[in-house]
Amino acid sequence: MKLSTKGRFAITAMMDIAIHERSGPVTLIGISERQGISMSYLEQMFAKLRKGGLVEGIRGPGGGYRLARRPDKISVANIIDALGDTMNLNRLKQHPSDSEEELPLTERLWQEFDQKLHDFLDGITLDEFANHPEVQKVMGKPDLRQHRARHHFIFDNAA
Repeated sequence: MKLSTKGRFAITAMMDIAIHERSGPVTLIGISERQGISMSYLEQMFAKLRKGGLVEGIRGPGGGYRLARRPDKISVANIIDALGDTMNLNRLKQHPSDSEEELPLTERLWQEFDQKLHDFLDGITLDEFANHPEVQKVMGKPDLRQHRARHHFIFDNAA
């Protein structure tokens, strides 16, 4: 089973907001630069995430996006559901050799599997990701781009 690119990017962008919104609204440009996701793709996703009640847009200078709910109240399943990007395995086509009698049973099994998977993803929140030890370790490191820019500035002024 594989999560779609759209679903992975949306989860990544939402994690980015959960991590960075502590210092104010998060811009799509910032997410794009940090996560390598195109702006047009982000704009499409955020329209759906906003309609799904997961993010709020803040207008004006210093604007951007913030989570519409606390990160411990937004699950991975919420994000996928807001996109309409269900991982419904019922869409898998049955082999033409499957008999008519087997089809309903097989569909019921896939539906049960889908529900268990959805329940599992519903138990994983953005808060868990944002507070993961590896994320915290990376967040504690200085941004290398700022570090390089600072040193470049110092060398330019020294001359």
